[in-house]
Amino acid sequence: MTKQQQMEQYAAKLMQLARDTITVRFRFFDNALTKLNPEAKMGIGGFATDGEHIYYDPASLLLTYMEEPNVAVRAYLHILMHCIFSHSFQYEKKNMAYWDMAVDIAVENIILEMELPMAALSRDSEEKNQITRIRKWVPQLTAERIYREFLVNGLSRDAETRYKKLFSVDNHESWRSGAREELVMSEEDWKKISERIKTELKAFSKDKSGSESMESNLEEATRQRYNYRAILERFSVSGEEMHVNDDEFDYIYYTYGLSTYGNLPLVEPLEYKEVHKVKEFVIAIDTSASCRGEIVKGFLRQTYDILKASENFFHEINVHIIQCDSRIQSDTVIRQQEDFERYLERAKLNGFGATDFRPVFAYVEELRQKKEFENLKGLIYFTDGYGIYPERMPDYDVIFAFLNEDPNRGQVPNWALEVVIDEETLEDCNRA
Repeated sequence: MTKQQQMEQYAAKLMQLARDTITVRFRFFDNALTKLNPEAKMGIGGFATDGEHIYYDPASLLLTYMEEPNVAVRAYLHILMHCIFSHSFQYEKKNMAYWDMAVDIAVENIILEMELPMAALSRDSEEKNQITRIRKWVPQLTAERIYREFLVNGLSRDAETRYKKLFSVDNHESWRSGAREELVMSEEDWKKISERIKTELKAFSKDKSGSESMESNLEEATRQRYNYRAILERFSVSGEEMHVNDDEFDYIYYTYGLSTYGNLPLVEPLEYKEVHKVKEFVIAIDTSASCRGEIVKGFLRQTYDILKASENFFHEINVHIIQCDSRIQSDTVIRQQEDFERYLERAKLNGFGATDFRPVFAYVEELRQKKEFENLKGLIYFTDGYGIYPERMPDYDVIFAFLNEDPNRGQVPNWALEVVIDEETLEDCNRA
C-alpha cells in the first residue's frame, strides 16, 4: 500500500467514525446522514458539499486532526446542517458574501449550544464571544435574520474578515447552480427531510442544549414561501377587452375571401375576447406602529409591479387602498395605473393606534351596499396579525398577508387564507 493510499484510508476512517458518532448521539439525523455521502477529493484544502456528498481533502483533514482531534465531527455536523436548512439552494439569490457568513454563524451557533465534547474546537470560546455580540442585533440567530442584518446595516471590513476566518468550515463554491445540475437531491427532497427532523425533534427534551436554535432554523427551512403572483390570481375576474379572439377565429376563410373577392373577407374576427384580469379588489393596510412605512410601501410596490408586469389590469379598474388601525383612516380609490403610481409616490400612512380588523370589513360592506363595487373579488389585508378578527365570513376571498412568521399572533379565521411575505423581499422592492 502506498503512502497516498494509507493517508486516504486513515482519512476515510476518521469520516466514518465522525458519522457513527453523530448517528449514535442524534438519532433524528439518521435519514439526513444516509443522503450525504463522504467522498475524498484531493486538493480542495478542506471540506465542501454539493447537497449529496461531503467532500474532504485527506491530506488537509489529517494535518488538521493532529491539532484538532474533533475536526471531522465538527465539519460533518456543520455541513449536515447546511443541507438540512437548505442553505445552498438560496445561494445565488442572495448577496453571496453575506449569505456565506450568515449561514456559517447560524450553524456554528447551534453546534456551540449543543455543548458537544466530541465536536469541540480550540476556537469555540472566541466564537461564543462574537456570537454574544451578534445576538445584541439579532436575538434569534437564524441564517435569514443574520443575513438581513448584514444586508440592511452592512459590515465593516474588519468584521467581515473576522467572521470569515472564525466561522468558516467548508467551501461554498459547489453551491452554485452550475455545480449541482446533475444532482438527485433537490431542495424539495431536503425540505422533506427537514420536516421529518422537525417532527422528531419535538420528542427531543427541551432541556437539551441547542434544540431551541435548531427548531428556529428548521422553521425557516421548512416555511412555506408563497408566490405572491399566484395569490393575486385568486382575485381575477372575467371581463371583455378589445382583442382578436384567436381561439374562435378561422384564418383560412378570412384569407380565402380576401384572395377571391378582393377586400371582402368571408368572416370577420371577433372583436371581443373574454380575459381574466384583476378589476375590483381591496388592499387594506394595517397602520399600527409595528407596520413601518417603508415595509408598507414595499408591499404596495410589489403588488403594483406584479399587476403591471403581468398585464393583469383592465384599462378601467376599481381598487380601494384602505388604511386602518382601530378605525378607518383613509380610502384611496385607484381607477387607472397612473393613480397607483401617484399613490406610491405621495402616500402617507395615518393612524398608528391599536389594530382592529373589523372596521375594514364593515366599511367594505357599506361600499357594496352603495354599489361602489360591481363584482368585488377579494380583500388583501397587510398586517402584523395582532388585532381583532371578524367572526362572520364574507362572500369574497380574504387574504391576511403577514410580515414574517410569529407564533404569538392570534389564530386566523378558517375562512381566510394566511400567507407570509418576507420583510427582506419588501424592502428590496422599496429600494428598487
